[in-house]
Amino acid sequence: MASDVDTAPLVGRADTVTALRSALLDDVAPGHTAAVFLTGESGVGKTRLLAEVSERLREAGALVLTGSCLDIGDASPLHPLRQALRRFDAEATEARLASAVRGLLQVFDEETPGPDGAGTLLERVSRGLQLVAGGRPLVLVLDDFQWVDRSTRQLLLYLLAGLGDLQLSVLAAIRAESLQGAHPLRRVLTELRRLRSVRVVDLAPLDRAGTDELAAAIVGAPLNPDAADQMWQRSGGNPFVVEELARDLRDGRDGLSDTVREVFLARVDALPQHAHAVVHAVAAGVEPVEHWLLAQVVRLPEEELIDAVRAAVAHRLLVGADDGYRLRHRLVAEVLAHELLPAERAALHRRYAEALTSATAELHQARLAHHWRLAGEPGRALPAAMAAAREAERLQGYTEAHRHWSAALQLANTPAAVSPDGDRPDPVEVNRAELLEHAAETAHHCGEHARALALLEELAADPAGPATCALHIRRARYLAAAGRSAPAEAEYRRALEAADCTPRERATAAAHLAELLLHLGRYGEAGDQAREALELAAAVEGSTSELVLASAALGFSEAFLEDPDAGLAVMRNALEIAERAGRPEDVACAYLHLAELLTGPLNILEEGVVVARRGAERVAELGLGRTWETRLLAIATNGLFRVGQWAEAEKVVAAALRHRPSGADAVELLLARCRLSVGYGDIEASDRDLEAVATVLAGGGARHVLPMLILRAGLAMWQGRHDLARQAVQRGLTESRSDDVIVLATLAWHGLRAEAEAHASRTVEVDPTAVRRLREVAERVARKSEKAGAPVRYVADGFLALCDAEGSRLDGKGDPELWARSAELWDHRNHPYPAAYSRLRQAEALLARRSKPATAGKLLRQAYQMAQGLGAVPLSSEIRTLAGRARVTLEERPAGARPVPRPRRAPADAAPAVDELEVLTAREREVLAAVAEGLTNKEIGQRLFISERTIGVHVSHIFDKLQVRTRVQASAIFLRNRSA
Repeated sequence: MASDVDTAPLVGRADTVTALRSALLDDVAPGHTAAVFLTGESGVGKTRLLAEVSERLREAGALVLTGSCLDIGDASPLHPLRQALRRFDAEATEARLASAVRGLLQVFDEETPGPDGAGTLLERVSRGLQLVAGGRPLVLVLDDFQWVDRSTRQLLLYLLAGLGDLQLSVLAAIRAESLQGAHPLRRVLTELRRLRSVRVVDLAPLDRAGTDELAAAIVGAPLNPDAADQMWQRSGGNPFVVEELARDLRDGRDGLSDTVREVFLARVDALPQHAHAVVHAVAAGVEPVEHWLLAQVVRLPEEELIDAVRAAVAHRLLVGADDGYRLRHRLVAEVLAHELLPAERAALHRRYAEALTSATAELHQARLAHHWRLAGEPGRALPAAMAAAREAERLQGYTEAHRHWSAALQLANTPAAVSPDGDRPDPVEVNRAELLEHAAETAHHCGEHARALALLEELAADPAGPATCALHIRRARYLAAAGRSAPAEAEYRRALEAADCTPRERATAAAHLAELLLHLGRYGEAGDQAREALELAAAVEGSTSELVLASAALGFSEAFLEDPDAGLAVMRNALEIAERAGRPEDVACAYLHLAELLTGPLNILEEGVVVARRGAERVAELGLGRTWETRLLAIATNGLFRVGQWAEAEKVVAAALRHRPSGADAVELLLARCRLSVGYGDIEASDRDLEAVATVLAGGGARHVLPMLILRAGLAMWQGRHDLARQAVQRGLTESRSDDVIVLATLAWHGLRAEAEAHASRTVEVDPTAVRRLREVAERVARKSEKAGAPVRYVADGFLALCDAEGSRLDGKGDPELWARSAELWDHRNHPYPAAYSRLRQAEALLARRSKPATAGKLLRQAYQMAQGLGAVPLSSEIRTLAGRARVTLEERPAGARPVPRPRRAPADAAPAVDELEVLTAREREVLAAVAEGLTNKEIGQRLFISERTIGVHVSHIFDKLQVRTRVQASAIFLRNRSA
């Protein structure tokens, strides 16, 4: 039933309506997305504003879908979208539209098992919405967004990120007072405020003039000055309260107190008897309360029920719509909750539960559990809660599923209420260990790592829980996902020592431990453990996952320590095995380690970035978007940073963070973003990310400690806090057990640089003991790197050259020859940042010796050009300072040119207006397609039956014609034109 027409005018919102229409429709380019989140206190007029804006957008030709979020904690996943589609289906008159809507609704009913099937669901929903839109701008309007379930939140982030190729605008209303404490929307809104396409509009109460205008419109005449003053003071400009008080004034109702509670109670008390019961029933229900459901709860004849509802609507306490009834203001429910006796409230909830039980439907299980629980019937609430949990899991709503399983655990421990006749219902028999297992696993999948571990401890204490070995393996998984690698390692070792460990469990624990050791940089141990895991897996039929995991760890270890070509071959073979087996996690793991090896120790950066991004696309297709895809994109970000493509790296990490990763996945991305922020000189952002990482690592995340400390040292040096940089480096040297000579060499360089900066600035005394220790570390790295593979030694030599050159600054004025060697090495390695830094120090050393000033000036200009191209603000500033002292003129950008440093948000790639590949021959296009797949020249030659040298010539011609310098840039052009 539709509500009566609202006679109160919309006051003081004309500019807001116009601005919202522009932000959601007029200013949105084709193919782009936009969102406005409307926040404000209860009664400020958000819902009315949504209705007005929706009507304006429909008139302008947009397709508008409207839905509301449920107001109970255990809401069904994707409820507002389902509701909006059902509403639209009821109104659709075109056969095409009706078919598209019903097809999309059917998507929600299909099975999508597995923890990462959510990625597939998101893509299918996106395609379904495209069909529904049919080329028209699509606007999704959501009310009561403060109650949004996590699944809907993730879908909106996916679509707003532009990942769904859908022109979409979102308008959502949020009750401001609900965003308290750790409400998940607070963090989401904080991040979204930074995006240009997203606006958060705080809807303020009316001003004095608006309050007077609204009150006058309702009363029918301007208020006298005393009444207007009282109205303003009592209402505070809240439109709902203004309307209520103005109606009281108009109708001559006296005796109302100054509180909103009394206003509501007076209005309810003025209702006819049946309308009074209807309002109490709706207040106890989960909105919207459908008409058929309300009829069964209040138990009135149909005609009397309609009259009662009409009276409640006329008294402006209820709002009716096709999907059911809502209180006009939820504060009414809070007021009425104290007006009923406990027995009366329980009776209302029992009626709701009985009515819902008689009409099973997909969205009723969550409400059933809610009402049976409040009715004091835990035995009946428990099966409903479990059914709701399984439904949420099926739709990949792991946050909602975890909430349901947790509620089921609580219900299982709650004694049933004694009935009026004195009988107590028999308790429902339930496997508590099963509930704990489900609750822990869903907590793990939704990123609630502390909760998952706590539930696992309860499971371990349950006599019906899993065996000891299985518990150790699961605990290790949870700890590793939480970023607590040290205790995770201990748990895997306990699993291997457990007497009840089966051959499969032993192979599983060994393979996972090998991977963990690999992440910790302990490559020798990882290789030995991987060999043991392969032997164990060979004796177990169907152990493909263990085989892939152990092979990837072994290949990485061999490539780092012994033979890069042999190790790479093992890893590529592991990827082929994983692809043939088809298990998504195995494919993702193989891609991850291959990309890590290429972008890290082997320094094959361009191919590594292509592999990481290709792997990210592949695992996204397999539904592993939130976990493995984000880690692969973190690797791509780091590779792009090293080759100097910082703007592209920033775009990649921002897209990955929209998945809202948690635990170790979040740490990987935060470190990647922090690396960019340190280079850009964004101290506040760097500090924020490092603090977040340190918070996660406080639980024992040894795997990420060294990268965090290196970044902390680099940031401290740009801040002039050389003492803090020294502390970070010394802590890293003390805590490290890594075999990674590249990481250790990087740490040693930062330490020697900190001491050299302290020596040059004279702000902090040089620590001779620290210098001696750092030089010993550099010497140890030099000895270890001699035994490593040639590519690893090649990269380590670059950092050792920096260590030698920094040492010369401590010994005197710096050796320009050592700095020249460092610059040359980093040029050959295609790392522009350390190359620019080395040129700066080389010029500084020449000027200090009063030698070759022309050469020094040339070096400064080269360094400045490189730093400007990167957007490295602190490095550019230091170069300018030295150039100013030496009276060297740097080549500035032309007046009016756009600055290079840090785009805050990179725009989405636009499709090219022309075919950029038109300049290439057919053979060159074939070669470029293979380059974009991540193949090496040798592999392309084998595919096309051409020599490796000829492929090199083709690649050179492709670079010249496309005016690019790297395989990554060429691949980007190919992919852009292919998609176009």
